[in-house]
Amino acid sequence: MALSQKQFGHITMFTVICFFAINIPISKYLLQSGYISAYGLTLARISFATVAFWIASVFIKKDKIERKDHLILFAGALLGIIFNQGLFIFGLSNTSPVDASIITTSSPLFAMIIAALVLKEPITTQKVSGVLLGGVGAIFLVYTGNHGDITTASSLKGNLSVVGSSLSYATYLVITKPLTSKYSSVTLMKWMFLYSLIMLMPLFYKDLAFAPLFQQSDFVPYILIGYTLLFATFIAYMLIPIAQQRIRATTISMYNNLQPLIASFIAIVLGQDHFSIEKAISAILIFSGVYLVTQSKSRADVLAEQQNKA
Repeated sequence: MALSQKQFGHITMFTVICFFAINIPISKYLLQSGYISAYGLTLARISFATVAFWIASVFIKKDKIERKDHLILFAGALLGIIFNQGLFIFGLSNTSPVDASIITTSSPLFAMIIAALVLKEPITTQKVSGVLLGGVGAIFLVYTGNHGDITTASSLKGNLSVVGSSLSYATYLVITKPLTSKYSSVTLMKWMFLYSLIMLMPLFYKDLAFAPLFQQSDFVPYILIGYTLLFATFIAYMLIPIAQQRIRATTISMYNNLQPLIASFIAIVLGQDHFSIEKAISAILIFSGVYLVTQSKSRADVLAEQQNKA
């Protein structure tokens, strides 16, 4: 049985969120262990992705970018890469993982509002209910899974940075969506990461070049940062435009709420956590929220209904 475009979009985005969920404890470990700074890690991801996407572009059909679309790509670089990655990694290093996880549940709400303003997507009762239900499920999971082992205290600057990251990501998903139907994901990403690299390299090259990671011989940190560069950056960002083509920005943002759930599942598999009724309730709430948002009417659905009535 062949997958529909929407089903393929959901599978793609679920894969991306799995990559991101696994990357959170990896990034936290690299930062807390002093192997690399938040700025150095962000620049490492951007540098690797820039090179990888430009190499990949050699093997695909060339897309000619319209001049006006370069402005959107530049804005996408700022919002989806620099602000999204930079603010989140800075916030993660300055606040508790619990606070960071809870705050990221605001991304679907931001995406829903921005999509309504920019893309004229309707804000329906069903969509709002799905966003709220998914957010409640994610917050419930984070709170019930907290056993007091937080190693980083909450801070206003850290929390505000994570809020800024969520807002930037939601805006990025909305403004770049029209481009996903015009250009390949490799073409989009090679330009956005190049713009990001040009802006950040002069500011933070020392954080990367002189990172303690390169002054030690332990192989494990290299494996961990290799995962961050390859799976949580290059492959993940290549898949996001593919998902954008097929599902709405609000739906994509809803997948952020799955990150703590996936992290809990991984911990259970590794024997670091155990299954509980609280996790089951959270899973039901989160997946119900995603389902409601998925089934809510899009702008295209509303226009089609109006045409049928006419």
